[in-house]
Amino acid sequence: MKEQRQVVAVENASDRPRRIVFALLENFTLLCFASAMESLRIANRMADKELYSWVLVGEGGDTISCSAGTRFQLDGDLGDLNRDDILLVCGGIEVHLATTKKMLSWLRREARRGMMLGGLCTAAYTLAKAGLLDGKKATIHWENSDSFTEEFEDVELTKSVFVMDGNRVTTAGGTSSIDLMLKLIATHHGETLANAVADQLIYSSIRTDQDSQRLSVPTRIGVRHPKLSQVIQMMENNIEEPISPSVLAKDVGMSTRQLERLFRRYLNRSPKRYYMELRLQKARNLLLQTDMSVINVALACGFASPSHFSKCYRAHYDTTPYRERGAQAARLSV
Repeated sequence: MKEQRQVVAVENASDRPRRIVFALLENFTLLCFASAMESLRIANRMADKELYSWVLVGEGGDTISCSAGTRFQLDGDLGDLNRDDILLVCGGIEVHLATTKKMLSWLRREARRGMMLGGLCTAAYTLAKAGLLDGKKATIHWENSDSFTEEFEDVELTKSVFVMDGNRVTTAGGTSSIDLMLKLIATHHGETLANAVADQLIYSSIRTDQDSQRLSVPTRIGVRHPKLSQVIQMMENNIEEPISPSVLAKDVGMSTRQLERLFRRYLNRSPKRYYMELRLQKARNLLLQTDMSVINVALACGFASPSHFSKCYRAHYDTTPYRERGAQAARLSV
């Protein structure tokens, strides 16, 4: 069947396509990369003109694996780029292992050319490690935000879907790459083309840099109770220095007993138990994603002593913090 499509008029179309350089890190997330590249491909198709071109680079210039295990053929090694290129680093799981000295040196060198440089998914970590996000706003996947905040104090981390701060861009991962690409396409060639690309992607709700990457508290917990949501939000924002249930209850205008009943009814656990689970979840993220000592992890999650932290951790995860980290090291060495 012959393909029929409407060609979209574009703004600022030049004779030379704008080149996007995707630097793929080992175990990069396929969804964030594919979402970005497909958006560019569709923009070319809808304009019936090559507005964008792209190349894939990585250490060694041979092949590289995504987190799903599929290997990709690279177009080249970490070579010299052009000032007009847009460089997007694609991260994924275990990004700290993929952030090598060679990659960091290359990023610092290329950044001096003044090009737009971005990190998709967890690659904000790589940019921050290279010192390229100091004094900038950025975002990263919510699962990595705790460890990122602990390690990079000079970066203003947000919870946005994507962030553009000068010539630095970062995304939270997943489909947020689409939102960033639509923003760039609109900036380069107009809103009409960006909307046409979104239609082709069956992407009915285009997000901006003002949108949060995570679902609201009521949606996440499946309960729409304003005071319960408010208390949980306060808990999530006060992990290092936990607030007592009595203070939480007072702050939302109820008694401690009423708060207890509320948690039991909707979440089948006490406020104290729920708060502990939040703190232990953050502790596990820090243990697996950073080199912080167990003592510092304990302090960052509101535990007064390592022994108390270890006891609570073992009761919840059936292992100690030290064994958790040791088991991860063993898995990574295989």
